[in-house]
Amino acid sequence: MVRKPVVSTISSGGYLQGNVNGKLPSLGGKEPPPGQEKVVLKKKITLLRGISIIIGTIIGAGIFISPKGVLQNTGSVGMSLIIWTVCGVLSLFGALSYAELGTSIKKSGGHYTYILEVFGPLPAFVRVWVELLIIRPAATAVISLAFGRYILEPFFIQCEIPELAIKLITAVGITVVMVLNSMSVSWSARIQIFLTFCKLTAILIIIVPGVMQLIKGQTQHFKDAFSGRDASIMGLPLAFYYGMYAYAGWFYLNFVTEEVENPEKTIPLAICISMAIVTTGYVLTNVAYFTTISAEELLLSNAVAVTFSERLLGNFSLAVPIFVALSCFGSMNGGVFAVSRLFYVASREGHLPEILSMIHVRKHTPLPAVIVLHPLAMIMLFSGDLYSLLNFLSFARWLFIGLAVAGLIYLRYKRPDMHRPFKVPLFIPALFSFTCLFMVALSLYSDPFSTGIGFIITLTGVPAYYLFIIWDKKPKWFRKVSEFAA
Repeated sequence: MVRKPVVSTISSGGYLQGNVNGKLPSLGGKEPPPGQEKVVLKKKITLLRGISIIIGTIIGAGIFISPKGVLQNTGSVGMSLIIWTVCGVLSLFGALSYAELGTSIKKSGGHYTYILEVFGPLPAFVRVWVELLIIRPAATAVISLAFGRYILEPFFIQCEIPELAIKLITAVGITVVMVLNSMSVSWSARIQIFLTFCKLTAILIIIVPGVMQLIKGQTQHFKDAFSGRDASIMGLPLAFYYGMYAYAGWFYLNFVTEEVENPEKTIPLAICISMAIVTTGYVLTNVAYFTTISAEELLLSNAVAVTFSERLLGNFSLAVPIFVALSCFGSMNGGVFAVSRLFYVASREGHLPEILSMIHVRKHTPLPAVIVLHPLAMIMLFSGDLYSLLNFLSFARWLFIGLAVAGLIYLRYKRPDMHRPFKVPLFIPALFSFTCLFMVALSLYSDPFSTGIGFIITLTGVPAYYLFIIWDKKPKWFRKVSEFAA
């Protein structure tokens, strides 16, 4: 770890260091010699690529495998569809709030950058501390395990897939994603566009037969849509929590703001188009499921899309696991692409080892910030219960997102003259930040043990901040260890 904000240095091995504007600072504050090109993260994120990043990271495996968390806690088909719609609208509110933040504060880094701007370095450091050590490696390992399982499923139709085979294929998938993001921004973005089209194709493969079923009059599961088991007082909030989690990922474009072409127009437009597509797709996919599968059958199914396709698509149902695997791979790629920029920006601010702010001279990628995720994800992959780790820290995600959106309201009053190319009505960030804080309170009430452990893990960032960032009078041995780590 390093304490000082990053200074302009040139490293050996083909890397140059970026500055807070995403550009290479010149030595001694001077411009580089004539003919020497500045090394920067290029603006290669177009509108289409921006849409593919958002859609590609939101749509993972959940909508295809087991969208039963909402139904289980609402108790009826009708109420579950309402929850899916409301959660889509609220996620749009959060995304629109981030569109204002992203066009006003034109720096990459997402939550970290906005919290740093409004609340200062300590909460920003705690955010990136938890993200680097646990949340992102565990989340990458979880979605990658789904990729490994479903890419192998067509080869193990009659038997169980060996766990070792799943983990080995998963390790290969993680490595491929890391190499891809290290080698080329353009290729990573192009593949993300292709995978996003695969995701949307998979959703259409479910929606189109579902619509045909409705045309044929298969509406028996929609009769008395609001009858069934009554939702408990805790049931509806939990259903709401599951729904919001399914839409998570709309914030990833803000992690790469400095690489977006014409961000003042591209970010709001990409967010609106993406959220409209995802919300419509999620709701219609659930409607399609209920044309063929009853609520009881959906709750019992371990892979709803597979059950649906086996009943309607015959032999073509074998293609569904492949599409699910591609969907997972797209989430892996989009997540690594975006979060590596978070680590890059945190390093630029002096909150992570200095090497993570290096840019490859020829490839123009933040290669060290990408590579750092690989060993951490591998450790998570072959370690214990990943899902428990994510449950412990799920509240932290909504807490920091809620703080970032609340910061928008603070900036409106504290800096009224700030240039805001895109501006949302105040009720939108107010409602969304309240929603995030509500989900944090819900997690404290419904699962105090897991949330308490997550809270303790998050708080470890506070002593780490004072130890690595603030403490000046470190012993020589500690400085050597810190310099070696950096």
